[in-house]
Amino acid sequence: MKGIADTGFLVAFISENDAYHDWAAGVAAQLDEPLLTCEAVLAETAFHLRNCAVVFQMLKEGIITLRFDCNDHLLQLEVLAKRYSDRQPDLADLCLIRMSELFPRHSIVTVDREDFRVYRRNKRESIPLICPPGK
Repeated sequence: MKGIADTGFLVAFISENDAYHDWAAGVAAQLDEPLLTCEAVLAETAFHLRNCAVVFQMLKEGIITLRFDCNDHLLQLEVLAKRYSDRQPDLADLCLIRMSELFPRHSIVTVDREDFRVYRRNKRESIPLICPPGK
């Protein structure tokens, strides 16, 4: 499976008390390569879990890997921020939209179907998602 990890997925995977933990663990069990992600997602994940060590451990174990540098995509991120200003996207979401453009064969693994159904890559393409059933 080729995927791009969002914060909600990572939090659900680590937190056994999360409503989507079983779903996230099932997705993780299917991984044959690391999920791509960005530093903004890692910062949000560490904040929500109140635990940086577990984020570093996911990187070390190869569950996730960093594949995005904001410096290389500032112009595109700014354009996306303006386009979706009515939704008040956070930096992580903007980075994931851009990553979806850069890695078109990867689906975004997220619990946030509501926002990612609206976001578009390359201005009008829907973004492939892997979400919990019924969400």
